[in-house]
Amino acid sequence: MSRTPGPNETNGATGTGRPSGRTVIVVLDGFGVGAMPDAGALRPGDRHADTCGHVLDHCREQLGRPLRLRALGALGLGLVHPHPDLAAHTELPVAFGRAALGYPGADTFAGHQTMMGADFSRVTVARLGEHLDEVTDALRRAGHSVATLDGKPLLVVDGAVLVHDNLEADPGINWNASGRLEDLPFSSTLSVARVVRAVAPVARVIAVGGHAAEPLEHYVREGDAATVGLDTPATGFYKNGGLEVQHLGAPLDHTRQLPELAARAGVPVTLVGKAADILECESALRRPAVPTIEVLGHTLDAVRTAASGPSLVVANVQETDLAGHQQDTARYGEVLEQADAGLAQLLEVLDSPGDRLIVTGDHGNDPTIGHAYHTREYVPVLVHRPEATARRHLPDARTLADVGATAATSLGLPPTGLANGTTIL
Repeated sequence: MSRTPGPNETNGATGTGRPSGRTVIVVLDGFGVGAMPDAGALRPGDRHADTCGHVLDHCREQLGRPLRLRALGALGLGLVHPHPDLAAHTELPVAFGRAALGYPGADTFAGHQTMMGADFSRVTVARLGEHLDEVTDALRRAGHSVATLDGKPLLVVDGAVLVHDNLEADPGINWNASGRLEDLPFSSTLSVARVVRAVAPVARVIAVGGHAAEPLEHYVREGDAATVGLDTPATGFYKNGGLEVQHLGAPLDHTRQLPELAARAGVPVTLVGKAADILECESALRRPAVPTIEVLGHTLDAVRTAASGPSLVVANVQETDLAGHQQDTARYGEVLEQADAGLAQLLEVLDSPGDRLIVTGDHGNDPTIGHAYHTREYVPVLVHRPEATARRHLPDARTLADVGATAATSLGLPPTGLANGTTIL
């Protein structure tokens, strides 16, 4: 995918060539600010998705007060998403705007990889049933026996592994290879998944192994949009112990993503929360965590540790997304307030010229929409700039990769080192 040079690029590069400032990206997982134009392609009702607005509305009704989001308001959220419960101005010289996702569907893995500069132009949303012949041929060439199950658009491999649509994500985003550990070791399921990954056009192929009382074909059901797959929660995989999972993402050149670009320039990299699980960088300090207070605490510690030099911290607040999946607006609001308190602390610490705090999302997850899937929404792009003297309204970013390119620029690194993305600031 070709890149368009950004407005600050010179001779194909940008930045000073030397790292400067502390740059922190906080991803509020599943925090959208309104449906993208193509949001209704899979589900017409998603045209009305608005995670931010609907959470604010419902929390006011449930709590009898507006959510306390002072830091997000100071960062310009009310300027990106006008709402009575959000300040329509800020005293801080922030840059604010929103970003289109820049990848198909609405997926955490694809969102974070895109944000770090990956090119997902070859990744598509596809049901397994549309590629049965191709997948079957690949598996047979690899020496596996393959059959369909009662004529359904899923495959039974070696009599034990099911290759099927993932029913827990948006239709066509991911495929699974699932095996019962009573029947074969997880390594065999993973071997099947690797063959499927080699020909799959989707963002992820997920190998899953677990314990189930009945053969897996007993748990096959139809999903949305003509998908067919394993009802994994019904199998008992998640509660019976011994669960093994490996995510096989679309092929990516991690050397052309922001964490590796920064690390090669000598910038310390810290990955916090879910970002520690899904982003690649061999030299990164990893702080996996789920509780929001813990995630923001690790982020603050990383910033304070790097007080005397440049650094990159990428943190994911996962509990917003979990609340969206649970369709629990009150819990979503509670997590937002916890995240806001952590952001307020970061604003106090990131006070030197060249420091950056970038708050954004990876997709939407509207808990009021009537289903437990992600929603395809624009996400906010809120940038704290201590040295700036005025607010700046950013143009809509065409892709989350522009967020990564902007972070690279703030570190004095050339965004042309990324596979995708153009700086917007």
